[in-house]
Amino acid sequence: MIKTANRIAHVEEYYFSKKLAEVRGLDTPALPVINLGIGSPDLAPSAETIRALTDTAQKATSHGYQGYKGIPALRQGIQAFYKNTYGVNLNAETEILPLMGSKEGIMHIAMAFVNEGEEVLIPDPGYPTYSSVAKLVGAKVRTYKLQESLDWGIDVEALKKSDLSNVKIMWVNFPHMPTGRVASKEELKALVDLARQNNFLIVNDNPYSLILNDNPQSILAVEGAADVALELNSLSKSHNMAGWRIGWVAGNQDLIDAVLRVKSNMDSGMFLGLQQAAAEALKNGKEWFAELNEVYKKRREAARQILDALGCTYSKKQSGLFVWAKAPEYVQDVEKWIDEILYGTHVFITPGFIFGEAGSRFIRISLCATEEKLEEAHERIVKFLAVKKEAVSQL
Repeated sequence: MIKTANRIAHVEEYYFSKKLAEVRGLDTPALPVINLGIGSPDLAPSAETIRALTDTAQKATSHGYQGYKGIPALRQGIQAFYKNTYGVNLNAETEILPLMGSKEGIMHIAMAFVNEGEEVLIPDPGYPTYSSVAKLVGAKVRTYKLQESLDWGIDVEALKKSDLSNVKIMWVNFPHMPTGRVASKEELKALVDLARQNNFLIVNDNPYSLILNDNPQSILAVEGAADVALELNSLSKSHNMAGWRIGWVAGNQDLIDAVLRVKSNMDSGMFLGLQQAAAEALKNGKEWFAELNEVYKKRREAARQILDALGCTYSKKQSGLFVWAKAPEYVQDVEKWIDEILYGTHVFITPGFIFGEAGSRFIRISLCATEEKLEEAHERIVKFLAVKKEAVSQL
């Protein structure tokens, strides 16, 4: 048998890759599974976005290889988006690099900057891909706990007191997934100062800033960030384009050029139709986002009803596509509890342990399901809990 590479020895298959296969196996016509697990938007992009894709695809000249840096119209669209949304001025030619989704960018950035044995700071709880990519490039994973007592903020003072001499990258993610925490300008400034003082790269993964958030921010707006910061962003969540795989990384030219050296060896450019459509999507106005967020507000209320029925506790200050909640005290094993709900109701909710040790007592509900599905999930769970309570009372 051919041995696998050492680099994947400690990298597991992505949780959702395995779990969703199990979830699909439970699906029946009589009781379809309601998936409240993943953040895959179920709403459509703007009509103008789809029209730009189809119009471009119909042209015979649209189907060849494209440049590694993306078309000017897309980079200029990102430039305008950053100016209008975050008040950040970027050079469209040198400070923006379109990507096939920001997940690609996580790997490219790690490959461009991290040597084997160097440390990567990763939030706990946090997006599992940060850790997986660090392991794949031979880095040493070092987690920093987000504190529930600090409303899931970062204890910068504790980091200052620690040895950061071997740290190469610090991953941050604001608005944060899974907790929904929005960082203040002061917090972002403290993180940039920390990176500058210790000479490491700080990368903010920022795909949720337009969802249920009245104060979109970019780390690149912070004084001094230009020297030490990159920012990933994406159209997946905010523009309902998850399957289109369109994102970008922004930052100073030297940092972007380093990422490009990796990226240009990994792909041959993005389909022109997708780029033209992305450029159009970036023109979506405030009214479009206001309508989208009205939908998510109603879904959030429905999700909270589910959590109330389960006896969970949660903050009402969360932003983004999810609601993060703490399981009730009587639940000893959250993963087992979530599986009991899944098999008893065919409702799938994400257990928080997949985001790190700090998430072991928590669960996450996605808002990427219709109000009707969320209400049906609530009804199923209420009935399930009533049956369980009745069974216990008869013992």
